[in-house]
Amino acid sequence: MLHSPSLEPAPSVGNLTCEYVARPLAVESAAPRLGWVTRYSGKNWRQSAYRILVASSPERLAHDEGDLWDSGRVATDASIQIPYDGKTLRPRQACYWKVRVWDGSGESPWSKPAEWEMGLLDEASWQGGRWIGGDPGSTAAPYLRRGFTVEGKVVRARLYASGLGYAELHLNGKKVGETTERDPGYTNFDKRVLYVAHDVTSDLKRGANSLGAILGTGWYDVHDLATWRFEKAPWRGRPRLKLALFIDYADGHTQAVGSDASWKTASGPIVFDGIYTGEMYDARFEMPGWDKPGFDDHSWKPATEAPAPKGVMTARICPPVAITQTIKPVAIEEPKPGVYIVDFGQNFSGHARLHVEGPEGTEITMRYSERIGPDGMIERSQIEQFMTKETPPQPFQTDRYVCKGQGRETWEQRFSYSGFRYMEVTGFPGKPTLDHFEGRFAHTDFESAGSFECSDATLNKIQRATRYSYLSNAQSIPTDCPQREKNGWTGDAQLAAEAGLMNFQSASFYTKWLDDFSDDQQPDGRVSVIVPSGGWGYGACHPAWDSAFPIVAEDLYDYCGDRRILERHYDKLRNYVDYVASQTKGGLVPFDSLGDWVPWKTETPSQLTSTIFLCIDARIVAKIATMTGKEEDARRYADLAETTRAAFVRKFFEPTIPAESQTALAMAIYFKMLPPDLSKKALDALVQNVETQGHIDTGILGAKFILRALSEGGRSDLAFKLVARKEQPSWAWWIEQGATTLWEDWKGESSLNHIMFGDVSNWFIQWIAGIGLDPAAPAFKHILIHPQPVGGLTWAKATHESPYGPISSSWRRNGSKFHLDVSIPANATATVRLPDGKTTEVGSGTYSFDCAIPT
Repeated sequence: MLHSPSLEPAPSVGNLTCEYVARPLAVESAAPRLGWVTRYSGKNWRQSAYRILVASSPERLAHDEGDLWDSGRVATDASIQIPYDGKTLRPRQACYWKVRVWDGSGESPWSKPAEWEMGLLDEASWQGGRWIGGDPGSTAAPYLRRGFTVEGKVVRARLYASGLGYAELHLNGKKVGETTERDPGYTNFDKRVLYVAHDVTSDLKRGANSLGAILGTGWYDVHDLATWRFEKAPWRGRPRLKLALFIDYADGHTQAVGSDASWKTASGPIVFDGIYTGEMYDARFEMPGWDKPGFDDHSWKPATEAPAPKGVMTARICPPVAITQTIKPVAIEEPKPGVYIVDFGQNFSGHARLHVEGPEGTEITMRYSERIGPDGMIERSQIEQFMTKETPPQPFQTDRYVCKGQGRETWEQRFSYSGFRYMEVTGFPGKPTLDHFEGRFAHTDFESAGSFECSDATLNKIQRATRYSYLSNAQSIPTDCPQREKNGWTGDAQLAAEAGLMNFQSASFYTKWLDDFSDDQQPDGRVSVIVPSGGWGYGACHPAWDSAFPIVAEDLYDYCGDRRILERHYDKLRNYVDYVASQTKGGLVPFDSLGDWVPWKTETPSQLTSTIFLCIDARIVAKIATMTGKEEDARRYADLAETTRAAFVRKFFEPTIPAESQTALAMAIYFKMLPPDLSKKALDALVQNVETQGHIDTGILGAKFILRALSEGGRSDLAFKLVARKEQPSWAWWIEQGATTLWEDWKGESSLNHIMFGDVSNWFIQWIAGIGLDPAAPAFKHILIHPQPVGGLTWAKATHESPYGPISSSWRRNGSKFHLDVSIPANATATVRLPDGKTTEVGSGTYSFDCAIPT
């Protein structure tokens, strides 16, 4: 039964974004894409037209003067990914804009003003800013400073900076970017170097001012020795900084302060820092006031000019890494005299903040770990095995602090991070308490875009663990784990991307990583299994991993309507598919490669999964070619996909289907690799396999697609059992063992903070709660609401902040009675299918439905 409509007030326009961001300060696209959300509490609202005004000043915009661009009234329902089409924009151009929309009966008020600013766009715009560094003979972190004078009324001030590997910026005694760390981000520095922009208008003062920076080694100067040999990366060099501060005055003139030989440098208290190894800080070498005006720097040396990196300077388009949560420890134990184990109760990425009082020279060592051994000590052998064995011992996930002996001291590291729940502390003066330590959760700082909750507490814990794992592995690139590797393993990322896009506003994050992929690709089309790569991982082709390039690009189109990302990377996606196709024999990928990683028992041939991914990739390229009018390419890659599909069926499903492999069956069904008769047989075989075994029997590939294949085949009840069973193997078994993040394998023998199995969260939102994506209408323009009341659940609810606005689905059941509440954003539509099979088409608005659940 469909309930009656509510009152219908006028629509309002808000949530204005430019390139996915509310107020970006360094846009480099010549045609930035704009979007907005229309709010309307009535029903069936559909946009019929829009008008955008972009002005060079707030005053002109207030007078409805679009001197940069007036789109006029455009008759369309498009409200996302609208390209700017006005005057050519200058470096640092400030653009103020607003929008109004029409429906069939009238117009909305103008939105509140929004703005974006262009970046520096070219080398000349840096106005002479040079790359500078510290004392080349010192291995300590360089401190850099320069004083300058402000004369007049400041109306705008922007600080642009790139630090390699990382730079912590300071202005007038204050850190710029409060909670941010490890700026500007990780790339292949021979191809692309990022810079960041900050609004520092309110931080300047008339008269003397001071700029400063501290530089860390990061991924640019990896001296830690590990399997992946980043110490041999072709870009490696000592830390360096490029900076430009532009101060715009009320009288119209601009003052520029850049990095050059006039800056001064000194070594300070950061004696050592390494991305894998950690940081050593000797507080006795602190230089109070070093970043303030008037500091006596006569003993500092002149900064050294450094060679420019090879990469093109580009504005960072995704959010920064930042400290988003402070985690209080829950327990401290002393398994050996003077050895304290601090339990933070949660596995996460970041570091600890220390509060201590101790005599001068007291050295406190903090070692981080995910595990505790039987003796109560931290256990790290599983993750330390990846440190190079043929080299002398080195610290790993270890911070050291030396006290200055001046009362209560507070410290936390800057340039590294660890993955941990437990911390071993030695050398602490006296007996520590919980108040002496805090955990600092640091990751790419996304806004949340989704939620899920239900009547099953274990499923809620799985959802929470998935979100912690996803965030822990968002470190300016999507990583595999935050403790031992920190690498951009491509297979992990492609399996988790949809869950990431459903849970977080992560589109700009993946946009940045696809640029890394483009930079990584070799002339013959191949890519590395980790991106970025310093040279490791370019050997064999691994389609289940490498396919992250086309798959994540398509995800951005499906979830965000991002057509431009497909167009921009089309040539390289095509080259990748051509490379894989050139390796095939008889339409099949014939060689062993990474496939269904860490299966429970049954191993699925990688040739089978690789051939499926070649078919998927060819379909994606054909889809892009069709969208962009490349008819010959569209036919060619559609033919390649079909040839690959047919060869797959002949090899792996005829004359008998591989009934023992849940992964093979699920992927073949979900990706429509089989003709209808075989697809039905495969589903029957999958159901029988699951019912017979009673548990999941896949690795990471099958774990994503078995839940989908069963649910789309009408057996969400079985999918639920695979997830929720408390026995091994299952997601719920991990929770029963105390997991607070997702693990790398079903047995818990490897990393305890991986995201490879994270699509379970997407399954919760899209299948259990029922907020489904319709690929035929990207970005949730049309929504498939199909809740699944299974497994004894009595209620479930989820939300997703789509590009068109918030979607919600909330259901509850009482015996055979089922009640559903849904909310569809303005300018979108939905198909609602109830558990009794009845289907209703609805427009935007809030609706309630009731039905009886068939027994």
